[in-house]
Amino acid sequence: MTHIWVNNRLMNRNEATIDPEDRGYQFGDGVYEVVKVYDGNLFEMTAHIDRFYRSADELRIVIPYTKDVLHKMVYDLVEADQLETGHVYMQITRGVAERQHYFPENATAVFTAYTQVSERPIEQFENGISALLYEDIRWLRCDIKSLNLLGAVLAKQAAHEANCDEAILHRGNIVTEGSSSNVYGIKDGKVYTHPANNLILNGITRQVVLRCAEEEGIEVIEEAMTVEALLAMDEVFFTSTGAEVSPIVKINDTVIQNGKPGPWTRKLQQAFNAKVQQSITI
Repeated sequence: MTHIWVNNRLMNRNEATIDPEDRGYQFGDGVYEVVKVYDGNLFEMTAHIDRFYRSADELRIVIPYTKDVLHKMVYDLVEADQLETGHVYMQITRGVAERQHYFPENATAVFTAYTQVSERPIEQFENGISALLYEDIRWLRCDIKSLNLLGAVLAKQAAHEANCDEAILHRGNIVTEGSSSNVYGIKDGKVYTHPANNLILNGITRQVVLRCAEEEGIEVIEEAMTVEALLAMDEVFFTSTGAEVSPIVKINDTVIQNGKPGPWTRKLQQAFNAKVQQSITI
Protein backbone atom coordinates (compact mmCIF):
# COMPACT_ATOMS: atom_id res chain seq x y z
CA MET A 1 0.00 0.00 0.00
CA THR A 2 1.43 3.35 -1.03
CA HIS A 3 -1.68 5.53 -1.34
CA ILE A 4 -4.45 6.51 1.04
CA TRP A 5 -7.63 8.52 0.76
CA VAL A 6 -8.04 11.20 3.42
CA ASN A 7 -11.33 12.97 2.75
CA ASN A 8 -11.09 14.41 -0.77
CA ARG A 9 -7.38 13.83 -1.31
CA LEU A 10 -5.60 10.73 -2.58
CA MET A 11 -2.10 10.99 -1.14
CA ASN A 12 1.01 9.00 -0.28
CA ARG A 13 0.63 7.15 2.99
CA ASN A 14 3.56 8.96 4.63
CA GLU A 15 1.73 12.27 4.13
CA ALA A 16 -1.37 11.19 6.07
CA THR A 17 -2.06 12.38 9.62
CA ILE A 18 -4.84 11.79 12.16
CA ASP A 19 -5.92 14.54 14.52
CA PRO A 20 -5.72 13.35 18.17
CA GLU A 21 -9.28 14.61 18.71
CA ASP A 22 -10.75 12.59 15.86
CA ARG A 23 -13.74 10.86 17.46
CA GLY A 24 -12.85 7.59 15.77
CA TYR A 25 -9.53 7.64 17.62
CA GLN A 26 -11.03 8.65 20.98
CA PHE A 27 -14.43 6.94 20.99
CA GLY A 28 -14.45 4.44 18.14
CA ASP A 29 -17.16 6.76 16.80
CA GLY A 30 -17.28 5.55 13.22
CA VAL A 31 -17.91 2.67 10.85
CA TYR A 32 -15.86 0.70 8.35
CA GLU A 33 -15.92 -1.80 5.51
CA VAL A 34 -13.46 -4.29 4.05
CA VAL A 35 -13.89 -5.06 0.34
CA LYS A 36 -12.16 -7.96 -1.42
CA VAL A 37 -10.29 -7.32 -4.66
CA TYR A 38 -9.88 -10.15 -7.16
CA ASP A 39 -7.78 -9.55 -10.27
CA GLY A 40 -8.15 -5.80 -9.77
CA ASN A 41 -11.96 -6.01 -9.45
CA LEU A 42 -13.95 -4.92 -6.39
CA PHE A 43 -16.12 -7.88 -5.30
CA GLU A 44 -19.72 -7.11 -4.28
CA MET A 45 -18.82 -3.42 -4.00
CA THR A 46 -22.43 -2.23 -4.28
CA ALA A 47 -23.45 -4.39 -1.32
CA HIS A 48 -20.48 -3.16 0.73
CA ILE A 49 -21.28 0.48 -0.03
CA ASP A 50 -24.95 -0.04 0.86
CA ARG A 51 -23.95 -1.54 4.22
CA PHE A 52 -21.40 1.23 4.81
CA TYR A 53 -24.13 3.85 4.40
CA ARG A 54 -26.56 1.87 6.55
CA SER A 55 -24.04 1.57 9.38
CA ALA A 56 -23.29 5.30 9.15
CA ASP A 57 -27.03 6.11 9.18
CA GLU A 58 -27.50 4.01 12.32
CA LEU A 59 -24.86 6.14 14.06
CA ARG A 60 -26.21 9.35 12.48
CA ILE A 61 -22.96 10.02 10.62
CA VAL A 62 -23.40 11.78 7.29
CA ILE A 63 -21.17 10.48 4.49
CA PRO A 64 -20.34 13.53 2.33
CA TYR A 65 -20.31 11.61 -0.97
CA THR A 66 -22.90 9.93 -3.13
CA LYS A 67 -22.57 6.18 -3.44
CA ASP A 68 -21.39 6.51 -7.05
CA VAL A 69 -18.68 9.00 -6.09
CA LEU A 70 -17.48 6.78 -3.24
CA HIS A 71 -17.37 3.78 -5.56
CA LYS A 72 -15.21 5.76 -8.00
CA MET A 73 -12.89 6.92 -5.20
CA VAL A 74 -12.23 3.36 -4.09
CA TYR A 75 -11.75 2.20 -7.66
CA ASP A 76 -9.21 4.99 -8.21
CA LEU A 77 -7.37 3.86 -5.07
CA VAL A 78 -7.13 0.27 -6.33
CA GLU A 79 -5.80 1.54 -9.65
CA ALA A 80 -3.29 3.89 -8.00
CA ASP A 81 -1.85 1.01 -5.96
CA GLN A 82 -2.14 -1.42 -8.90
CA LEU A 83 -3.73 -3.93 -6.53
CA GLU A 84 -4.46 -7.31 -8.07
CA THR A 85 -5.45 -9.53 -5.12
CA GLY A 86 -6.14 -8.12 -1.68
CA HIS A 87 -8.64 -5.83 -0.06
CA VAL A 88 -9.62 -2.23 0.51
CA TYR A 89 -10.22 -0.96 4.04
CA MET A 90 -12.38 2.15 4.29
CA GLN A 91 -13.79 3.96 7.30
CA ILE A 92 -15.58 7.13 8.24
CA THR A 93 -15.64 8.81 11.64
CA ARG A 94 -17.86 11.55 13.01
CA GLY A 95 -14.89 13.87 12.72
CA VAL A 96 -12.65 16.10 14.81
CA ALA A 97 -14.04 17.98 17.80
CA GLU A 98 -13.19 18.89 21.37
CA ARG A 99 -13.58 15.74 23.46
CA GLN A 100 -17.12 15.31 24.76
CA HIS A 101 -19.37 12.28 24.66
CA TYR A 102 -22.44 13.79 22.99
CA PHE A 103 -22.38 14.62 19.28
CA PRO A 104 -20.51 17.83 18.38
CA GLU A 105 -22.55 20.31 16.36
CA ASN A 106 -19.98 21.34 13.77
CA ALA A 107 -17.75 18.31 13.22
CA THR A 108 -17.12 17.20 9.63
CA ALA A 109 -16.91 13.48 8.95
CA VAL A 110 -13.44 12.12 8.16
CA PHE A 111 -13.13 9.45 5.46
CA THR A 112 -10.04 7.28 4.97
CA ALA A 113 -9.31 4.28 2.77
CA TYR A 114 -6.28 2.18 1.86
CA THR A 115 -5.40 -1.09 0.16
CA GLN A 116 -3.59 -4.19 1.38
CA VAL A 117 -2.22 -7.13 -0.58
CA SER A 118 -3.60 -10.46 0.66
CA GLU A 119 -3.72 -13.76 -1.22
CA ARG A 120 -6.64 -16.16 -1.09
CA PRO A 121 -6.13 -18.67 1.78
CA ILE A 122 -5.99 -21.80 -0.38
CA GLU A 123 -4.51 -24.05 2.32
CA GLN A 124 -7.31 -23.01 4.69
CA PHE A 125 -9.91 -23.86 2.03
CA GLU A 126 -8.40 -27.30 1.57
CA ASN A 127 -7.64 -28.32 5.15
CA GLY A 128 -9.95 -26.28 7.37
CA ILE A 129 -9.15 -24.64 10.69
CA SER A 130 -9.55 -25.12 14.42
CA ALA A 131 -11.82 -22.80 16.40
CA LEU A 132 -12.27 -21.85 20.04
CA LEU A 133 -15.61 -21.31 21.78
CA TYR A 134 -15.71 -17.89 23.48
CA GLU A 135 -18.41 -15.97 25.34
CA ASP A 136 -19.85 -13.15 23.22
CA ILE A 137 -19.20 -10.02 25.30
CA ARG A 138 -19.88 -7.47 22.54
CA TRP A 139 -22.54 -4.77 22.58
CA LEU A 140 -26.07 -5.47 21.32
CA ARG A 141 -25.79 -3.73 17.95
CA CYS A 142 -23.48 -6.13 16.14
CA ASP A 143 -25.42 -5.43 12.94
CA ILE A 144 -23.58 -2.07 12.76
CA LYS A 145 -20.06 -2.46 11.39
CA SER A 146 -18.63 0.01 13.89
CA LEU A 147 -15.05 0.72 14.92
CA ASN A 148 -15.78 -0.66 18.41
CA LEU A 149 -14.06 -4.03 18.10
CA LEU A 150 -12.57 -4.74 21.54
CA GLY A 151 -14.89 -7.69 22.17
CA ALA A 152 -13.80 -9.23 18.87
CA VAL A 153 -10.14 -8.40 19.56
CA LEU A 154 -10.23 -10.20 22.94
CA ALA A 155 -11.93 -13.23 21.38
CA LYS A 156 -9.44 -13.38 18.52
CA GLN A 157 -6.54 -13.09 20.96
CA ALA A 158 -7.91 -15.97 23.04
CA ALA A 159 -8.17 -18.07 19.88
CA HIS A 160 -4.63 -17.13 18.88
CA GLU A 161 -3.26 -18.14 22.28
CA ALA A 162 -5.05 -21.49 21.92
CA ASN A 163 -3.46 -22.04 18.48
CA CYS A 164 -6.83 -21.59 16.80
CA ASP A 165 -7.64 -19.47 13.76
CA GLU A 166 -11.06 -18.23 14.84
CA ALA A 167 -13.24 -17.82 17.91
CA ILE A 168 -16.87 -18.92 17.73
CA LEU A 169 -18.92 -16.60 19.90
CA HIS A 170 -21.90 -17.61 22.02
CA ARG A 171 -24.23 -15.65 24.31
CA GLY A 172 -24.86 -18.12 27.09
CA ASN A 173 -25.64 -21.30 25.19
CA ILE A 174 -26.61 -19.63 21.90
CA VAL A 175 -24.05 -19.46 19.08
CA THR A 176 -23.98 -16.08 17.33
CA GLU A 177 -21.05 -15.79 14.91
CA GLY A 178 -17.26 -15.71 14.74
CA SER A 179 -15.04 -12.94 16.08
CA SER A 180 -14.65 -11.67 12.50
CA SER A 181 -16.89 -14.02 10.53
CA ASN A 182 -20.28 -15.70 10.23
CA VAL A 183 -20.61 -19.34 11.35
CA TYR A 184 -22.71 -22.18 9.93
CA GLY A 185 -23.48 -25.81 10.71
CA ILE A 186 -24.62 -28.44 8.24
CA LYS A 187 -26.79 -31.36 9.34
CA ASP A 188 -28.36 -33.87 6.96
CA GLY A 189 -27.62 -31.57 4.03
CA LYS A 190 -29.27 -28.51 5.60
CA VAL A 191 -27.36 -25.33 6.49
CA TYR A 192 -28.04 -23.73 9.88
CA THR A 193 -26.95 -20.21 10.81
CA HIS A 194 -27.98 -17.42 13.17
CA PRO A 195 -30.63 -15.08 11.73
CA ALA A 196 -29.47 -11.64 10.60
CA ASN A 197 -30.64 -9.53 13.53
CA ASN A 198 -28.88 -7.14 15.91
CA LEU A 199 -26.73 -9.92 17.39
CA ILE A 200 -24.68 -10.58 14.25
CA LEU A 201 -23.27 -8.72 11.28
CA ASN A 202 -25.05 -9.70 8.09
CA GLY A 203 -21.84 -10.41 6.21
CA ILE A 204 -21.62 -9.65 2.50
CA THR A 205 -19.98 -13.05 1.97
CA ARG A 206 -22.81 -14.53 4.06
CA GLN A 207 -25.34 -13.00 1.69
CA VAL A 208 -23.53 -14.40 -1.35
CA VAL A 209 -23.25 -17.87 0.21
CA LEU A 210 -26.94 -17.96 1.07
CA ARG A 211 -27.70 -17.10 -2.56
CA CYS A 212 -25.35 -19.88 -3.62
CA ALA A 213 -27.17 -22.33 -1.34
CA GLU A 214 -30.53 -21.35 -2.83
CA GLU A 215 -29.21 -21.76 -6.37
CA GLU A 216 -27.75 -25.17 -5.48
CA GLY A 217 -31.00 -26.31 -3.90
CA ILE A 218 -29.53 -26.46 -0.39
CA GLU A 219 -32.01 -25.62 2.35
CA VAL A 220 -30.92 -22.86 4.73
CA ILE A 221 -32.47 -22.57 8.19
CA GLU A 222 -31.80 -19.21 9.82
CA GLU A 223 -32.30 -19.89 13.49
CA ALA A 224 -30.13 -19.72 16.58
CA MET A 225 -28.12 -22.87 17.39
CA THR A 226 -27.06 -24.04 20.82
CA VAL A 227 -23.42 -24.84 21.44
CA GLU A 228 -24.37 -28.52 21.76
CA ALA A 229 -26.16 -28.44 18.40
CA LEU A 230 -23.15 -26.84 16.73
CA LEU A 231 -20.79 -29.49 18.10
CA ALA A 232 -23.13 -32.22 16.81
CA MET A 233 -23.23 -30.88 13.23
CA ASP A 234 -21.99 -33.03 10.35
CA GLU A 235 -19.98 -30.08 9.02
CA VAL A 236 -19.14 -26.56 10.23
CA PHE A 237 -17.78 -23.67 8.20
CA PHE A 238 -17.33 -19.93 8.45
CA THR A 239 -17.37 -17.06 5.97
CA SER A 240 -15.89 -13.59 5.72
CA THR A 241 -14.43 -11.28 3.10
CA GLY A 242 -10.97 -12.77 3.64
CA ALA A 243 -11.88 -16.34 4.56
CA GLU A 244 -14.51 -16.74 1.82
CA VAL A 245 -15.95 -20.22 2.58
CA SER A 246 -13.60 -22.01 4.99
CA PRO A 247 -14.22 -25.31 6.83
CA ILE A 248 -13.94 -25.65 10.59
CA VAL A 249 -12.70 -29.14 11.41
CA LYS A 250 -12.18 -28.82 15.17
CA ILE A 251 -13.96 -26.80 17.88
CA ASN A 252 -12.23 -26.90 21.26
CA ASP A 253 -11.67 -30.66 21.69
CA THR A 254 -14.48 -31.75 19.34
CA VAL A 255 -13.37 -32.99 15.91
CA ILE A 256 -15.85 -32.22 13.10
CA GLN A 257 -16.28 -34.51 10.05
CA ASN A 258 -13.30 -36.67 11.06
CA GLY A 259 -11.12 -33.59 10.90
CA LYS A 260 -11.67 -33.05 7.16
CA PRO A 261 -13.80 -30.60 5.15
CA GLY A 262 -17.16 -32.13 4.25
CA PRO A 263 -18.90 -32.51 0.87
CA TRP A 264 -21.56 -29.84 1.44
CA THR A 265 -18.95 -27.28 2.42
CA ARG A 266 -17.01 -28.21 -0.70
CA LYS A 267 -20.10 -27.67 -2.81
CA LEU A 268 -20.62 -24.18 -1.37
CA GLN A 269 -16.91 -23.38 -1.85
CA GLN A 270 -17.24 -24.27 -5.52
CA ALA A 271 -20.40 -22.22 -5.92
CA PHE A 272 -18.81 -19.21 -4.23
CA ASN A 273 -15.68 -19.53 -6.37
CA ALA A 274 -17.90 -19.49 -9.45
CA LYS A 275 -19.28 -16.12 -8.27
CA VAL A 276 -15.71 -14.84 -7.87
CA GLN A 277 -14.75 -15.98 -11.35
CA GLN A 278 -17.90 -14.45 -12.79
CA SER A 279 -17.06 -11.09 -11.17
CA ILE A 280 -13.57 -11.17 -12.70
CA THR A 281 -14.81 -11.82 -16.24
CA ILE A 282 -17.58 -9.19 -16.21
